Amino acid sequence: MRNEHRMRTRTPESKAFAERVQTAMRLCAELNALGFDDLAGRTAKLTEIFGRDVPDSLSILPPFHCDYGLHASFGERVFINQGCYLLDFGGITIGDRALIGPRVTLSTAGHPVDPDERFDYITHAPIAIEDNVWIGAGATIAPGVTVGHDSVVGAGTVVAEDVPPRHVVTGTGLVRRRAL
Repeated sequence: MRNEHRMRTRTPESKAFAERVQTAMRLCAELNALGFDDLAGRTAKLTEIFGRDVPDSLSILPPFHCDYGLHASFGERVFINQGCYLLDFGGITIGDRALIGPRVTLSTAGHPVDPDERFDYITHAPIAIEDNVWIGAGATIAPGVTVGHDSVVGAGTVVAEDVPPRHVVTGTGLVRRRAL
């Protein structure tokens, strides 16, 4: 993965990470238990999850899941549909007017490919979703990926490479691209 960082497991840093994951999971469960019409409660809970105020124009529909929370940031008029997962330890930036479809996963973390290192490290790299991006239902964005402004990621697409601005990508395995 591009821009990969590593955190050794079984260290004070990884213990603090695991404790934050537990906190984020608890906060997400509390968010998902709120009534759908409790907008003030949802905003307050999102502020707790992300550790800071969120834009008034941010719309996240429950259920929502986040594994860390403190490394995600949002532009204006971002819409995140139901059932999304933000695994944000490596950092997720979502630009203005981004649309995130249902069941989308943005995953910034993983493990080394080498089996001898797999249990010794957590790898992570940031994801950047630029302005005016639309990510279709069930898409997965891998660590280290940037999706360029005005682009579309088709439903079910697995994106493991950067998407240039103003492109459409579709499919799994071999991703098909075309300029807008």
